[in-house]
Amino acid sequence: MDNEENIMKGISIEKITLNIGAGKNEDALKKGMKLLHKITLAKPVETKTKKRIPGWALRPGLAIGCKVTIRKGCQELLVRLLAAKDNTLEQGNFDQKGNFSFGIPEYIDIKGLDYDPELRIMGLEAAVTLERPGYRVKKRVLKQSRIGKHHQVTKEEAISFVKKLGIEVH
Repeated sequence: MDNEENIMKGISIEKITLNIGAGKNEDALKKGMKLLHKITLAKPVETKTKKRIPGWALRPGLAIGCKVTIRKGCQELLVRLLAAKDNTLEQGNFDQKGNFSFGIPEYIDIKGLDYDPELRIMGLEAAVTLERPGYRVKKRVLKQSRIGKHHQVTKEEAISFVKKLGIEVH
């Protein structure tokens, strides 16, 4: 049986996570929250430190960034984000589990967004998580189980999935 015939071998986008690191700068954090809301129309959340690092003056509970996770409408958002990168990715953007991430240096490159003088120039990172049918077994409450080695998405399969979307991988 060929992979194209087996519907359990199909790959889809589970989620896209956008994040902006602001450090200890509260003003940059507020601008980042506004930018993520502008891009996705979803409410972003603050990311907080878990460890104390005295050399960087970090303490647990300090907000150092923001993120938003999108599960519905991922395909359209991914097309907009990758258009800002000229529809190209590097092989180094992919991990061994088939997920990929990339950075966008300036938000004004994203289609549909204009320059906002209040935000100035700001970049963000996007992480795309891929899955297959049957991945629910690792998330369910009862009888939780692992995904078998042969059912996991590999780096090569993720690259071929992205190429089918019309994106070049170098």
